Amino acid sequence: MTNLLLLSSKAVGWLVALLVILILAAGGVITWLCIKRYREKNAKSADAVIGQWNLSGGENIDVATMEKRDKTKRIIKDVFVYIFLTLCAVFAFLPFYWMVITSLKTETEYRLSVPTFFPHQFQWKNYWMIFHQVTSASGSNATFVQILINTIVVGLLSTILGVIITIVTAYALARMNFKGKNALFALMLATMMIPGELYTVSNYITVAKLHWNNTYTVLILPFLVSVYYIYLLRNNFMQIPNSLYQAAKVDGLSDFGYLIKVMVPLTAPTLVSITLLKFIGTWNSYIWPRLVNGNEAWQMITNWVTGGFVDRLQPDGFSLYGGGTESLDTLKMAAVCMVSLPLLILFIFCRKYIMRGVSKSGTKG
Repeated sequence: MTNLLLLSSKAVGWLVALLVILILAAGGVITWLCIKRYREKNAKSADAVIGQWNLSGGENIDVATMEKRDKTKRIIKDVFVYIFLTLCAVFAFLPFYWMVITSLKTETEYRLSVPTFFPHQFQWKNYWMIFHQVTSASGSNATFVQILINTIVVGLLSTILGVIITIVTAYALARMNFKGKNALFALMLATMMIPGELYTVSNYITVAKLHWNNTYTVLILPFLVSVYYIYLLRNNFMQIPNSLYQAAKVDGLSDFGYLIKVMVPLTAPTLVSITLLKFIGTWNSYIWPRLVNGNEAWQMITNWVTGGFVDRLQPDGFSLYGGGTESLDTLKMAAVCMVSLPLLILFIFCRKYIMRGVSKSGTKG
């Protein structure tokens, strides 16, 4: 049986290699056909050539021939560029493909010495099993659903509070006049030059003295303020003409009302991009939750996935390898797929807001 699996995996590997060769050959044939078609088209229109230019030196330049040559060069260049970009896209997509097919394999197939590029048998129950895995490598009884709820709660609260603080701070730095405003803003920008890892030790000592470990507070409070997001939104606020502020003051609108009714709607793309980036950053946080929360019941989803799927005997009596401590990598890949899916959906539907907000914040006028 093992020999058959090895032969089948080798056959799949040869098929994948053959498929890549066929794709490249098809690209070459299509390129050659396109060039041939354009040459024939230009040859037929040679009778209607614009004409020949007779230079003072006696040389004749065929304009139609030059146009045909330039067009052929552009076609060849575009074809090679698209082939190169296609190959780059294939190599970039390969890790995601490997993640998805691994999540659909059996643990036995995944552990073969020769990897398979396509599952012999689709194991869809891997996605069902991750919700029933209730023990981790350390023996904790934290469930995947419990850790997922922690991540959602921390992500939403951190994003909402962080965006509110960013809006208020950016408005104060952009529109309000007070002593030391420019010095304060310069000091805030200077903190961006300090690596975030240098804050880790001091932040950990602070939260440990406040006894915030194993709570939601330690996951939310230390990272509410982002100087980078304040900088983006401040630049966007400063693009709004000052005449709008003066007109709002004439109409009796307060500073808070001007912020909510005028500035926030006008800077909606930047606010959407900040909100999405803040949520994605919180969702993917790994080092800080693992450091401050020793209890796995208070960790984030990225922490629990790395060590949360082992072959311990479950309460329902299920075990693949007799209840040992074997790592179930197929379940880990299934969990990673589910964790990555919300972020992928957010990026697909909101990518234009992210691009527009970040690019617009760096310009003026």
